[in-house]
Amino acid sequence: MNLFLILAFLFSVGSMLGWLIEVVFRRFFSAHHWVNPGFLAGPYLPLYGCSLCVLYLLANLESYIPITNAAGRKALLFVIMALAITVVEYAAGLIFIRGMKIKLWDYSNRWGNVQGIICPLFSFFWMVLSAFYYFLVHPHILVALHWLSENLAFSFCIGFFYGIFVLDVIYSTQVMVKIRQFAAETQIVVRLEELREDVQKRLNTRRMRHFFFSLRGDTPLWEQLEKYVAQHFPAQWQKRHSKDSTTHQDLAD
Repeated sequence: MNLFLILAFLFSVGSMLGWLIEVVFRRFFSAHHWVNPGFLAGPYLPLYGCSLCVLYLLANLESYIPITNAAGRKALLFVIMALAITVVEYAAGLIFIRGMKIKLWDYSNRWGNVQGIICPLFSFFWMVLSAFYYFLVHPHILVALHWLSENLAFSFCIGFFYGIFVLDVIYSTQVMVKIRQFAAETQIVVRLEELREDVQKRLNTRRMRHFFFSLRGDTPLWEQLEKYVAQHFPAQWQKRHSKDSTTHQDLAD
């Protein structure tokens, strides 16, 4: 199986497993309630999909590490893996903050954080996951890929994943663009998880569709954003509405 198909398979599996890890982590260790992480509506996180592809590629380069001691070579490999995923995490977070005015996650309260995007604690978690991948997952990937090549029905499932994934990206990007426009006008950076929690509290419901489509409430998105800014950025909200009042007064005069 060529490298493109291998990475396509790993991206799909990593995205879904990563989403499951994040949901469980938020439920029992972070937010302490069920949260749909990421900016997409469906059960997948592209960051984890990309990270799994990176781990696969780096694991295949272990023999090039110039350390004769096996334990030392593996330890250095895990550090390199953790640093590589941290770079991917930082790049993804920075793209959304600079390009979309949206913060997908926030480590601002963590020690040693950089712009609230990365921090030593989660880089350590990446290293633990790298070791877990190396010992328990990587040895079985070739077997899984061989099985995949002989079971076309499962290949269809992977194709179905990408079909739904592309539709989700289109839908979610449209939502993010609307949030970006509002954030640019208000001169803020929207913390997406915080916004979702606000909407969920107002909905006061546990329906499955509100878990996945958490920003689709009974009121328009711009109205939800107005309430979000009023609660979390009162100075910007006051400035925005003072400007609107002035504009309306000028038109009336």
